[in-house]
Amino acid sequence: MKKLSYIFTAAAVSLLFTGCGIYNTYHQTIETPADAFGTTDDVLEAEADMSLAQMSWREFFTDPMLQKLIEQVLANNTDLNSARLAVEKSEASLMAARLAYLPSITLAPQGTIASFDQGAASQTYNLPMQLSMDVDLFGSLTNKRRASKAILLQSQMREEAVRVNLISTTAQQYYMLQLLDRQLAILTLTDSLWNASLETQKILWENGKSYSTAVNQMESSYLNVKTQIVDTRRNIRSVENAICRLLAITPQHIERKTWGSSALHHPEAQGETGQRMFDTQFLKIGVPASMLELRPDIRMANHALEEAFYNTQAARSAFFPSITLTGTGGWTNSAGSAVINPGKLLLTAVGQLTQPIFARGKLRANLKIANLTKEDLQRKYVQTVIDAGNQVNEAMADCQAAREKHAYYHRQVQVLYDAYTGTHELMDNGKANYLEVLTAQESLLNAQLSEASNMYKGAQAVIALYIALGGGSN
Repeated sequence: MKKLSYIFTAAAVSLLFTGCGIYNTYHQTIETPADAFGTTDDVLEAEADMSLAQMSWREFFTDPMLQKLIEQVLANNTDLNSARLAVEKSEASLMAARLAYLPSITLAPQGTIASFDQGAASQTYNLPMQLSMDVDLFGSLTNKRRASKAILLQSQMREEAVRVNLISTTAQQYYMLQLLDRQLAILTLTDSLWNASLETQKILWENGKSYSTAVNQMESSYLNVKTQIVDTRRNIRSVENAICRLLAITPQHIERKTWGSSALHHPEAQGETGQRMFDTQFLKIGVPASMLELRPDIRMANHALEEAFYNTQAARSAFFPSITLTGTGGWTNSAGSAVINPGKLLLTAVGQLTQPIFARGKLRANLKIANLTKEDLQRKYVQTVIDAGNQVNEAMADCQAAREKHAYYHRQVQVLYDAYTGTHELMDNGKANYLEVLTAQESLLNAQLSEASNMYKGAQAVIALYIALGGGSN
């Protein structure tokens, strides 16, 4: 017992003079850019509890069909389920790290039959139960446990990142379906209108008031619309299949509402033309510092720093002595040179201190690698924050561009529709030729399709902004 007390006294003195700091806990002290979002025009900031990112995805996406689709994706998606399993693996590793403080107990029964020079066989047996325990006097077990917890938190953030990405992807694919439905409706209406124009042109040709070339060019444009209808239907099938892959189901039809039937993120954002959906005056982006804390990639980068911090602490702990206590208790009939029956109780206790003196540079190399890893992760953390701010800035710029272009597209469609109807009337009265009608028809169709496409880009920008601010976590 006196020897054990000497061991503990020596360890305590060693810890007092050389072990300062190995039990420190991690605190994030990395300075990040103050204005992570950069400068954007027409940015309406709000309090953190009112911001866009604080909305749950069910509040942000108000379409009940989209909500149901997202729920199904989150329940069935293979990548997300794999991320959940990774979290469970990390939880198991953390549990093992926590139980490392407890002693390990093993039972190893042993029996021997021995005979010398054909003499009578002797039978010996041992029924030992061994207890072994590492004393965490220099923080090795503690730092490993804390590092395991940081790994668990990283796996949870990876799961959240996959979850957020799935929400964003599902919503964008859903709105792409709505866009394609809208474009198909435009093309179908155009098909009927251009067919009427073609029939009119044929009548004029039959009555000698037009040329066959006019009929041919009219028919060519009409057939071009037909091919666009086929392409659009094919694109619809492709997007539906992509959503089915997210759902981990076989290809099938995806139920959805029509474009503009549900406000994207706010009741006031449902205007007559849909422009308010991506109008920045309805987008409250909140305070940058608080918003960045919501993003799973930034939290994951922070937990990676935490893991590196504790790994560095563990590398420092490796320079200090390790203390192991072992004890054995059990029954045996082997008393050295004699075999006694019945067996007797045997108890042993051992305390061992191991102080590294020369490890061929391995301990110093491990510490240097840990420090360099921590420095690398610090730089990556700052870059992650910068990238996050860049994404917010880009999404805001896309929202503003879509808003500005929307007014132009909407007005362009109105004037081109008036031009088309006016030109068609003139052609019916013989006051305009087929080229003028053809040009008016094609210009109107292109403007209608461009307006619909811009609406989708605006919705896509709002979704990107919501995700970039850290939305979708709730």
